[in-house]
Amino acid sequence: MASDTRFPGPDRSDEDSPHQTALPLDAPGLQTNAPAKQKGGNGAPLGFEPALWSAADKMRNNMDAAEYKHVVLGLIFLKYISDAFNEKYKQLLDDQELGADPEDPDEYRAENVFWVPPEARWSFLQANAKQSNIGKLIDDAMVKIESENSSLKGVLPKDYARPALDKQRLGELIDLIARIGLGDRENRSKDILGRVYEYFLSQFASAEGKKGGQFYTPQSVVKLLVEMLAPYKGRIFDPCCGSGGMFVQSEKFVEAHGGRIGDISVYGQESNPTTWKLAKMNLAIRGIDGNLGSEHADSFHRDLHKDLKADYVIANPPFNDSDWGGQRLRGDVRWKYGTPPAGNANFAWVQHFIHHLAPIGLAGFVLANGSMSSNVSGEGEIRKNIVEADLVDCMVALPGQLFYSTQIPVCLWFLARDKHNGRFRDRRGQTLFIDARAMGILVDRIHRDLTDADIGKIVGTYHAWRGDKDAGAYTDVPGFCKAITLDDIRAHSYVLSPGRYVGAAGVVADGEPFEEKMRRLSMTLDAQFAEAGRLEQVIRESLRRVGYGK
Repeated sequence: MASDTRFPGPDRSDEDSPHQTALPLDAPGLQTNAPAKQKGGNGAPLGFEPALWSAADKMRNNMDAAEYKHVVLGLIFLKYISDAFNEKYKQLLDDQELGADPEDPDEYRAENVFWVPPEARWSFLQANAKQSNIGKLIDDAMVKIESENSSLKGVLPKDYARPALDKQRLGELIDLIARIGLGDRENRSKDILGRVYEYFLSQFASAEGKKGGQFYTPQSVVKLLVEMLAPYKGRIFDPCCGSGGMFVQSEKFVEAHGGRIGDISVYGQESNPTTWKLAKMNLAIRGIDGNLGSEHADSFHRDLHKDLKADYVIANPPFNDSDWGGQRLRGDVRWKYGTPPAGNANFAWVQHFIHHLAPIGLAGFVLANGSMSSNVSGEGEIRKNIVEADLVDCMVALPGQLFYSTQIPVCLWFLARDKHNGRFRDRRGQTLFIDARAMGILVDRIHRDLTDADIGKIVGTYHAWRGDKDAGAYTDVPGFCKAITLDDIRAHSYVLSPGRYVGAAGVVADGEPFEEKMRRLSMTLDAQFAEAGRLEQVIRESLRRVGYGK
């Protein structure tokens, strides 16, 4: 360690700390009093996220967003656990007369607070933010935190000392993140860190384009999936969990509806090692105890939850994945409804989800629109077999431009193992189709988002059709939703596109009698024809004057 490295202890109070780690949320430059933008289905904005992102992004210099993401998110995570630790540390200081030891790791672990060694605490790192060895200090801090907290082993980024990372900008980033109190009790209850973390994930997904979007599902889509499935109790499984957004939203749903977080169990798997680490961090900052396996792994070729039967499967698998190694799984037990083509993993994912469903389980997932109608390479036959097994509960066509990674139109599939299990009304032999393509608002030039009202309409329609208590009565709405029988789907060759079934939206009558309307429109058309003739003569005369007309 360099001789000029300062080593303060944890902040004992806001007044006597020379390196305050949690400036007020309305600190200069964070613009918390700026008017909130119109929100979609992602929850109310905190107000300062755009300013924080803008400031952080300016420090990126020439670094790719994919690389810079881990620099920023690693520091945000470090700030969070240090804030939570510091709050507990102050409490233990006050309780020393009762025998409490603020430097005893067990005091923190007993309350699910990560133990942070002295050289990993934010006050220490911020005090040394301007030192040339700050990158190494952060790497050392990450190593020490992992060694003291087994659930974080192999998860945290540890590449801050690399020469390519500008240490002056790194120090500025530390000072910037220090402005936000993330881990104290009040802000934990508001989920400040989680919302900042998710905002940054979405911004990095946008900046990275296709590569980043592979693991980030827009929150409005996640919220719609979760609200549709309503996972109050049981096991939730996402075998392609990305950064863990499905789990976070599921916990929020339970909490928002008065349930207990412990009523659900989280299981996941992710094949990308970097994204698996992001998911572990994302769950850790929320205090979610999820089983994501001991390491990253491919769900098709190394199923880490082989015996799991989940009450809810919720997922956004990679669209139209052509490199999933299907040729090595030709006789797999999961392909009950047909062997999926080696060139497209869509129906491999569908059957993987079904395989992991409990006897009365529900699944909701995102797929490319082609999955609803494709007949190539046996996909149509697999879809037919799934329909004939009466598994398809609901299909939702979504608007375009929702995803950061692709403009491919997408849809939501909802499958039910048992449509008559006592929880809902008997829906055997029926499927609900919802066409939501006209919904959503543009949040920028190229991205669309579903509003809370959009989500509420779709969810309310589905729950009413299922017969959920307090959901109201269901009725077909031309152009939006229609309940269809299995015979109707057979008549359409097992195509599951909602537009095939919901019809056209009804036209609102304006009260004008037909004869009067036709007379008025005919007179208007005559006048327009006459005006067109006059303009034609004017143009021809102008052309003659310059020698081009006849």
